[in-house]
Amino acid sequence: MRPLDLILLIDDDETTNHVNLRTLKRTNAAKEIKIFMNGEQALNYMKLIAEQTGSEASEKYPDLIFLDIKMPIMDGFEFLDAYQDLNAQYHIPTQIMMLTSSASFYDLNRLENYAVVRRHFAKPLTDFDVKEIVKDFFPGNVA
Repeated sequence: MRPLDLILLIDDDETTNHVNLRTLKRTNAAKEIKIFMNGEQALNYMKLIAEQTGSEASEKYPDLIFLDIKMPIMDGFEFLDAYQDLNAQYHIPTQIMMLTSSASFYDLNRLENYAVVRRHFAKPLTDFDVKEIVKDFFPGNVA
């Protein structure tokens, strides 16, 4: 598997981030992995990239975002609402996967309203999850 350029982990749980980071590194999923502890931090990062797009010093959009649903400051749904507005303006080529430890019917039903969310996964990520995501959404990176 050829690694993606950049993956964002957006989750307020340090233990989950540690486990997911290890899984992503073990599977050689990305050259770079950035962690944000809430949606607001990640959204600010995405806005910065959007505003710099086209300049020589600009960073690239992440190929993939793993987004937790329940977080303080800005939760996953609030992030998705703001992201959709940003995406409508800048056409961001990023795949978003939701991570959840509580697969409540309400949350899963609500996710269906977001076309930018490709799938949801239970925490923590497994090697199989990562390989399946790359195979399904980044077929050019499969060896």
